[in-house]
Amino acid sequence: MSTRPEDEALMREALREAARAEARGEVPVGAVVVVGGEIVGRGHNLRETAQDPLAHAELIAVRKAAARLGSWRLVDATVYVTLEPCPMCAGMLVNARVPRVVWGADDPKAGACRTLYQLGDDPRLNHRFESVPGVLEVECADALRRFFAAIRARRR
Repeated sequence: MSTRPEDEALMREALREAARAEARGEVPVGAVVVVGGEIVGRGHNLRETAQDPLAHAELIAVRKAAARLGSWRLVDATVYVTLEPCPMCAGMLVNARVPRVVWGADDPKAGACRTLYQLGDDPRLNHRFESVPGVLEVECADALRRFFAAIRARRR
């Protein structure tokens, strides 16, 4: 659960993806997949745009990384995501054999790596990953707060 020197810079890349989501009217969540210091997959929420319940940032980023690397096994990857992964995404990260997941803001409603569940550390599963919470937590949480505050303000 320790941070690395590159974690903040790579989380800023995930925040750039979150801004792309927000520009499309999507919940601002972004993700990047990194192998050997290189970003091999990027994604941001596209659920509304695609009308696809699977179009979460980390799922999109992991799909792109797997396609680029030619393998679904991401055994050398670190995934950076601005919001703690949900059960679907945490399960996908287990199945993709990702060894390390770094996130910004905890998700009190759907967090499945620490907040509600600990899927990445469940000994009953065939793979576990290191969880690193709280990297640029304030920036990641602020992006979400601003987005939902703007929605509430428009409804008034």
